[in-house]
Formats: sequence, structure tokens, C-alpha cells
Amino acid sequence: MRDLLTERELLGLGLDIPGMLSRGTLEREDELPAHWNRVRDTLSVRPDEEAGLSATDGTSNVGSEFLDESVVSSMTDRYGFLSGPDNQVHSTKEAPDEEVEVRLVKTQIRREAKWLEMMNDWESHMLKDYKKVRERCRKGIPSSVRSAAWLKLSGAHFYLNQADKKHQFKRLYNQKTNSQNGQNWIDDIEKDLHRNFPTHELFGGTYEKIGQAGLFQVLKAYCVLHPAEGYCQAMAPIAALLLMNMPAEQAFWCMVMICDKYIPGYYSPGLEAIQLDGDILHGLLRRVSPAIYKHLKKQEIEPVLYMTEWFLCVYSRTLPWPTVMRVWDMFLCEGVKVLFRVGLVLIRAALPKSVRKNCPSMYETLDALKNLPPSITQEEVLVEEILRLNLKEDIMEREHRKQVKRRKAAKLAAATAKSNGS
Repeated sequence: MRDLLTERELLGLGLDIPGMLSRGTLEREDELPAHWNRVRDTLSVRPDEEAGLSATDGTSNVGSEFLDESVVSSMTDRYGFLSGPDNQVHSTKEAPDEEVEVRLVKTQIRREAKWLEMMNDWESHMLKDYKKVRERCRKGIPSSVRSAAWLKLSGAHFYLNQADKKHQFKRLYNQKTNSQNGQNWIDDIEKDLHRNFPTHELFGGTYEKIGQAGLFQVLKAYCVLHPAEGYCQAMAPIAALLLMNMPAEQAFWCMVMICDKYIPGYYSPGLEAIQLDGDILHGLLRRVSPAIYKHLKKQEIEPVLYMTEWFLCVYSRTLPWPTVMRVWDMFLCEGVKVLFRVGLVLIRAALPKSVRKNCPSMYETLDALKNLPPSITQEEVLVEEILRLNLKEDIMEREHRKQVKRRKAAKLAAATAKSNGS
């Protein structure tokens, strides 16, 4: 296994070396067969099943996508989500008094200044003081510099500054698709445009046409760039989230880096990479919460039954929006390991002993995993629990190698049995 800090440094410098893994990702050794052309299982965007927004504290509830039959007002929260009288969530936070608010503003200004100074000498900080960068990402990136920081963290800024990439985004989304597969992608993308975050002003409000046009461009450009993957519905929330924070071209290159370097293979036919990561998640759960692991195994609950949407959409359809932003700040800095840590914390919070007693079958258990306790989804609580999780990187990497070896052995056994049978 390569030295993780070296990988972070290389990606922080924007070096796109063939065969190099992204910062913080787990090495993948089970590439899909080239001839595998099975039709993938895609996620339903489920626009009518998500929870609403909070108009009281400027935060969004789970997924920030629920658009019920109530009248939605033209008021938006600080993330751009529209508010309505029937989808308000009571805030548990008290409004700060004037003195506290002034102190918070001063703290925010200081943090913004630190980030601006750090981004002006990015390569040096990534090479010499990565731990400081990670610490600041864990505290949360100020919204005023978040888009610029994400471009630096992901390495997308490297592509944006390359002369040969200057007009590639425009060429890709304007390129005609002559194949039937290409036309199918376009049709599917167009069907999904209105389903992604319809209560956000960029996709269902004042700027709906602008937002949906940008979403179409980003998704089409990505499919043209990666025709072997094509379009998967789970890509749309990722692209939409990025568009909420940056222009279309920047969102495109950031998405390319995420899909190619952070979560490679997630959207490939068969979704084998996500199945592997599901097995890794269960292996890690066995270490940190043996009782919950035994409960899931007894009820024969496979990880793909509940974690697929978590990982494929990088929690953008699972957590309140302020928490999503905090998770993404850490994810773009530390890599896919953050997805595992978040997942383990959510499972432990959703299935304590008191809840498991009331889950006699897989149906109750899956319902508990779907309806997460509101307390654990609050940004400060979740981040604190993630950082407190006693799970070292070498353990995660060891579990990864174990699961890869197990899957390879299973494939070999299946191939041998098939050969003997024929």
C-alpha cells in the first residue's frame, strides 16, 4: 500500500499520474471485466419521498428535496433552498445574542483569511503541512471560499489551468451523440433534470432554467468523456451539489476528479465497486460494533440494501444540508475513508440495543436505518462522532485487502465450477 501522505501531496499538486490513486482512497484491485455489459441498476431519485426544509434556522432537513402539496414561498435559506409553511422543521438551536453573534462573525473572518492565505501558497501547504489543511477542513470550510477550496482539494484546478482543457467542457456537451447509447443517456438525463433538488432555487425556483441547463451540460459532458460508464442516476445529485457551489465548467472538472480518483468504478456497469465497499463497511462494523453486525447478519441484511444511496450520492440525499457540506469538506480532503466513517457512525446511532429489541425482522431494521435519529445528523454532533471513532487507517486498508481477496476467491471458485460443469 502506498504512503497516503505522498498520494495527498501529489493530488494536492494536481499531478495526474497514470495508475496513481487519489488522496485517501483505498486501492482497488478488482477491475470489472472489459466484456461486462450488463445493464446497471440505477437509483431512483425519488423526488416525492424526501424530507423538507427548515425555514426557522436556515438549514435543510434530510435530503433537502421534499416538495409536498404546500405552497412554497420565494424565501430561501442560506443554501438556496426554498421554504414553505408545511415543511418547516423546528430549530433546536437558540438564536445567538448580539455579543455571541459578533464573536462568531469575527471568528469567521479570521478563518476566511487563513484559507485565503493557505490557497495562495497551496502546493507548499499540501507538501509541508497537510495536517493543518486536514484540521481546517474538519472544522468546516467557510462558505465564501468553499468552491475555491474544493477545486484545490480535488485537484480540479489543475485541469482548469491546462491550455488543452480550456474549451474541452464546451466541446463535450456540444458534441453530437450518434450512437443509440448516447441518445439513451440524453433522454435519461432530461427526464431526471426536474427530479434533483426541486426545492432549490437553482433547480426549481427563480433560476430553474439556468440550473437545469448547467446540470444537463455537466452530465452530458461527463457521459461523452466516459462512454464506458454512460449515465447513472446517482451522478445527478453529485453534479447538482457541485453546481450549487460553483459554475458549470468548474463543477464538471470537480466531478471528473471525484468519479475518477475518489470513487472510481462506483457508476460502472454492475456497480461492483459499491458492492465491494459495502462488504468493507460490514467488515469494519464487525470491529467497531460486533452486536450490530451480528444483528444484521442474523437478519441476512446485505449492506447494499441500505448503504448504496449513502455512498453513491456521497450522503447528499441522506443528511441535512449543513451536515452534507461538512462531510464533503472532509471527503474532498481525506478521500473515500470519510464515507466509511460516516456510515459506521450512522449505523451505530440508528441501531442501539434499545432499537434492535424492537426490530424482529429486516423490515424494521431497514426502516431504522432509513429514518436516522435527527440528533446524529446535526453537523457538529456527527463530525465529533466521526473524529472520535476508534478506527485507524491501517485497519481500514487491511479490511479492504481482505474483502478484495475474498471476492477474487469467490470469482475463481465460480469460474472453476462453471468450467467443470461444461
